[in-house]
Amino acid sequence: MKLKQRVVLLAILLVIFIFTKVFLIDNLDTSAANREDQRAFHRMMAGLRVELEPKLDHTLQSPWEIAAQWVVPREVYPEETPELGAIMHAMATKKIIKADVGYKGTQLKALLILEGGQKVVFKPKRYSRDYVVEGEPYAGYDRHNAEVAAFHLDRILGFRRAPLVVGRFVNLRTEIKPVATEQLLSTFLTVGNNTCFYGKCYYCRETEPACADGDTMEGSATLWLPDVWPLQKHRHPWGRTYREGKLARWEYDESYCDAVKKTSPYDSGPRLLDIIDTAVFDYLIGNADRHHYESFQDDEGASMLILLDNAKSFGNPSLDERSILAPLYQCCIIRVSTWNRLNYLKNGVLKSALKSALAHDPITPVLSDPHLDAMDQRLLSVLATVKQCTDQFGVDTVLVEDRMPLSHL
Repeated sequence: MKLKQRVVLLAILLVIFIFTKVFLIDNLDTSAANREDQRAFHRMMAGLRVELEPKLDHTLQSPWEIAAQWVVPREVYPEETPELGAIMHAMATKKIIKADVGYKGTQLKALLILEGGQKVVFKPKRYSRDYVVEGEPYAGYDRHNAEVAAFHLDRILGFRRAPLVVGRFVNLRTEIKPVATEQLLSTFLTVGNNTCFYGKCYYCRETEPACADGDTMEGSATLWLPDVWPLQKHRHPWGRTYREGKLARWEYDESYCDAVKKTSPYDSGPRLLDIIDTAVFDYLIGNADRHHYESFQDDEGASMLILLDNAKSFGNPSLDERSILAPLYQCCIIRVSTWNRLNYLKNGVLKSALKSALAHDPITPVLSDPHLDAMDQRLLSVLATVKQCTDQFGVDTVLVEDRMPLSHL
């Protein structure tokens, strides 16, 4: 064979090899890792509907003990959770033995201690389901239903980094006031025929209380993480300034991600990819308010980024705040497993899955249809953003195999 023919043949083989490699990755079903991602997706879908059941027949442990044992550095709860319905039933129904003002923060909440000593954070209903929060993407009060929906989205995406959340109705007169601390009790008042409270927080005002329907208040209950896992707070590298006319560096510096990659804990380990996952998560739910985040203490960057405080979400279904995706489109990397999961959820699967997951919550319907439809549309924007990255930098650079060490970042 002549040299020229050999060169042409080698060139053809090289093109075939590259095309095959890209094709295999894009179809998401050829490698062992991708097949496992597909199996994990089907397992998630099979266990999506959680019926709140009080029974724990196979164990003598309390729901609180089981939930505490689930927590590990990279997961709040495991993939297989047959006890989840019983734990959420307990969160929604167990007797309240103490009620206090919420922990530090800007928004109204109450700290409840349930029978058995378990703490939950209660966020009250502020808006009807079809209310649209206008203005900045982080405007308005916390949305209790957003906490419920965000938890189930965390399950659907396979992150398992959000504390357990369930809707709950409480009677302020018979369940809260008799066990309330003086500090919380002093913030109660009556507006018309409704019992209300305004609590203690940075933005809490007597003129802006949360009011029950009569005495019955709808809200969300978030399970407190075990005290053996103390939290460490971090400033989010893509946080906003919240000052009119003053931009954060990431808002004007297109090379900002390069600087982040040189800074601990983003220079090695899983944290930067957690930031990317969180950007996708926040964009889907419309949360532009993650100015800080928590991890477990003394983790040297190995802990997950915990998806706490998701209540500034689902405010305006017509608003797609693209800047939430800045970590993704500036760094142009994403976990292969996240990319796979997002692809499995397109074509209306995400809306259907979330609707199914929320069907048995005590405060169902948790979200209005416009919010569910908006998530499906935002998912397409995420996929398009990743496609732009792969077109510019190549699949091998953008899709990061998260089962491998990340020192190359």
